[in-house]
Amino acid sequence: MMVFTNVLTIKSKNPAVKMMDITKKVEREVVKSKVTDGQVLVFARHTTAAVILQENEPGIGQDLHNILCGIAPQEGDWHHDRSSDHLKDKMPNGHSHAQHVFLGSSEIIPLCQGKMLLGTYQKIFLVELDRTRMRDIVVQVTGE
Repeated sequence: MMVFTNVLTIKSKNPAVKMMDITKKVEREVVKSKVTDGQVLVFARHTTAAVILQENEPGIGQDLHNILCGIAPQEGDWHHDRSSDHLKDKMPNGHSHAQHVFLGSSEIIPLCQGKMLLGTYQKIFLVELDRTRMRDIVVQVTGE
């Protein structure tokens, strides 16, 4: 079995909740891996950014924004916002951490004959839940 791991550094975009299609970047990593059959793990090394599979249609991004902001609005009374590091930087993000709980950090995609077995409309997205910054996305391809 082969294991290929690489970290993609991606500058996220505002406003949060922002979906960024990273499918092509992940596909390039799969080609570099030389693995043809196995699986692809895509993992965000953050608690205020998520990785999801979804259709690339602008209305879905707006719907996701509306749902997450309805569940965990930025204006909420978040205990995390009163932590010492956020009192210093004045960048409270308790809502972003709460939203992340509903999305998660990773997705695993089957790989067959060198191609990810995504559905017809499925794409891989990095979802920014906080503010613009550099994000590390681990792509790990395992298999034969």
